[in-house]
Amino acid sequence: MTTIGLLHPGEMGAAVGASARADGARVLWAGEGRGAATRGRAAAVGLEDVGTLDELARRSELIVSVCPPDAALDLARAVAERRFAGLYLDANAVAPATAREIGAIVEKAGATFVDGGIIGGPPQTRGTTRLYLSGAAAARVAALFPGGPLEAVVVAGGPGAASAVKVAYAAWNKGHAALLMAVRALAIAEGVDAALLAEWRLSQPDLPARSESAVQRNARKAWRFVGEMEEIAATFDAAGLPQGFHAAAAEIYRRLAPWKDAPTPPSVAEASGALTTRP
Repeated sequence: MTTIGLLHPGEMGAAVGASARADGARVLWAGEGRGAATRGRAAAVGLEDVGTLDELARRSELIVSVCPPDAALDLARAVAERRFAGLYLDANAVAPATAREIGAIVEKAGATFVDGGIIGGPPQTRGTTRLYLSGAAAARVAALFPGGPLEAVVVAGGPGAASAVKVAYAAWNKGHAALLMAVRALAIAEGVDAALLAEWRLSQPDLPARSESAVQRNARKAWRFVGEMEEIAATFDAAGLPQGFHAAAAEIYRRLAPWKDAPTPPSVAEASGALTTRP
């Protein structure tokens, strides 16, 4: 039985931990300083609380980092400080350059780095969510997810390749959602929303529903996407491409952040009001 240390069981992390358990792994987490909601998620999927990061690093063969992008480097540094010498999988939505920086940090302390990127929602059934992996030990990590809800896919290339797949996917998936929300906000601000929707129904009949769905599906999670859009912008810039679109998408999601943990998502009109209010 492989022992996996999970950092940290948010909505996605807990589902990744549950999938690893379904594939026969023992999954640990460090509950010190974590809130009641995190503790509840971890308990619900059978993760073992070992208390501290020191204890988690001591017991784990593989550490999996699943956190907001802006916390990924700090988590890697914290694990490196414990001289962890097992496998370290960063499965966060970070730029390829950030992934390589994380790899350098943990490998200097003795770990073996595997780059990862998750595409899809928290895995519940196999075939819906994929964990892309790259690096010399990618196949070793993939072998730990043979049949559970999370499907592992090895990508050719070294550290950064898996993150590049995630960046390219999210650049469209979350980027076009931000653009649709901004377009509706512009139309409402100019008083032509009804006319725009009427034209869409004639020429692009899927767009009215897609613009509504963009708000319904993303507003309460928008705070999580700010850092991801910034990482995507940096990736575009590093490739010689304009970064402005995704920098703007980061700002769109930032303006929707007040709906974090809201019981219900905002209406299009409410979201549009937030988007057209300068901070």
